[in-house]
Amino acid sequence: MTDEIKSLEELNAVGAEAVVEVAAPREPVRDALGRAYATGKRKDAVARVWIKAGSGKVVINGKDQDKYFARPVLQMILRQPFTVAGVEGEFDVFATVKGGGLSGQAGAVKHGISKALQLYTPELRGALKAAGFLTRDSRVVERKKFGRAKARKSFQFSKR
Repeated sequence: MTDEIKSLEELNAVGAEAVVEVAAPREPVRDALGRAYATGKRKDAVARVWIKAGSGKVVINGKDQDKYFARPVLQMILRQPFTVAGVEGEFDVFATVKGGGLSGQAGAVKHGISKALQLYTPELRGALKAAGFLTRDSRVVERKKFGRAKARKSFQFSKR
């Protein structure tokens, strides 16, 4: 114990500064083809998303974005991560998505794009995290309980 105290006193006497550990900067994570991969989830939908540098083409389940997500609102949801990060038209997206409905699938692809973007270019993490795109929306449909008409609705009560 006294040896440790002496060595600390010697360090202080010399004027050695305390060693401060600094977090290493994040490294880009890409495969051999230069793509970043991430999995996005929303409700019951699961999306596998690959992004790479390109012209802004989005392919979902082998179809163009406009064909798969016909509603403009769903297309806007897919563009949000690029808009927030300020990299519109710089990345090609290839995604496969299963489960859920179209709205959940669009949310899952958005989540996957956001995660893949921050893996491809770690500097974009701050903007995406501030917008809340890296957090998985954990809300799911509540299950139906026995003895009830639906998840919460009860049958009509009759006193007599």
